[in-house]
Amino acid sequence: MDFDFSDEQEQLRDAVRKWVDRSYDFERRRGAVRAGGFDRKTYGELAELGLAGLYIPEDHGGMGMGPVEGMVVMEELGRGMVLEPLSQALVSGAVIAGYAPEAVKGEWLPKIASGEALVVLAHQERKARWRLDRCEAQGKQQGDGWTVSGTKSLVPAGDQADAFLVPATSGGKIVLLLVARSASGVQANGYTTLDGSRAAEVTFTNAPATLVAQDGLVALEHAVDVGIACTCAEGVGAIDKTMALTADYMNTRKQFGVTLATFQALRHRFADMKMQQELARSMSYYASLKLNAPADERRRAMARAKYQLGVAMRFVGQNSVQLHGGIGVTDEYVGSHYFKKLTQLELSYGDTLHHLGEVSARMQDTAGVFA
Repeated sequence: MDFDFSDEQEQLRDAVRKWVDRSYDFERRRGAVRAGGFDRKTYGELAELGLAGLYIPEDHGGMGMGPVEGMVVMEELGRGMVLEPLSQALVSGAVIAGYAPEAVKGEWLPKIASGEALVVLAHQERKARWRLDRCEAQGKQQGDGWTVSGTKSLVPAGDQADAFLVPATSGGKIVLLLVARSASGVQANGYTTLDGSRAAEVTFTNAPATLVAQDGLVALEHAVDVGIACTCAEGVGAIDKTMALTADYMNTRKQFGVTLATFQALRHRFADMKMQQELARSMSYYASLKLNAPADERRRAMARAKYQLGVAMRFVGQNSVQLHGGIGVTDEYVGSHYFKKLTQLELSYGDTLHHLGEVSARMQDTAGVFA
């Protein structure tokens, strides 16, 4: 299989990498964390690069690109630990473009593509344990409109977003609704998360909503799979930077008069980290290439990829801290923030054990051999 990137994809990678290197250094990120973990100006800069409209068709103001371009972008944002949730623009853009009525597309897709509106997925509930088919939020149809009541947890930038994609149960099945944050009955309580980004608990009380998809579970699964592919790519970028920091430290830090890189035991440990890095990269490619596959095949692929990425992110992050010693957990050192980023990504959209269970449950007569 050819894993070479096209010239356009390499140009996209180069543009995003230059923005991260020049405009999003560690001090800017620390300032954003102190300010609450989300900066609308930074998000606007990403939108100006066209990234918010990556998955949105050109006739709605987007770039009309696909999963490989999304992977390229998210890898570079992962290198910089960018706090602003661009992946949510990719999720909402893909879902609204693929499932919503034309009127909803016409109203929201151009605003998402331009960065005017940040629409985020609000699907997690306290009792669901990452199960997408468990949903206590209730949706009710009232004439031509809908209302929704319930509470969603860990909503990315939930008190800063402009609207939410909300799964809710109606008539025994799940529908997917769109709710503006400015709507009556919406209350968002924001907080910073482990890696310094922003999330919120969002409560809906008979909040007016717009129907996106009657078969909400299908749309929700697709949304989460886009999110998993973005998380995998972002994890690869963070792993790459963690490996570079660790190698640099081992080549400069001396013990007993020689650099750490001269100790065979530490070189072996770094080699194990390198193996996990490459496994993570290959499975991120696999996830992106399967993102447009039929639903069953896509869901199996995402579970496999997220499991391997979870293993790799935990292994690389923890071993990087061990190889650094005490400095590896100090707030002043950038490496500790990559460790926290990898830890949070490992838990996003289901932790490693959850996806191991998904892989097991979805095994067919191939007994786990990838088709």
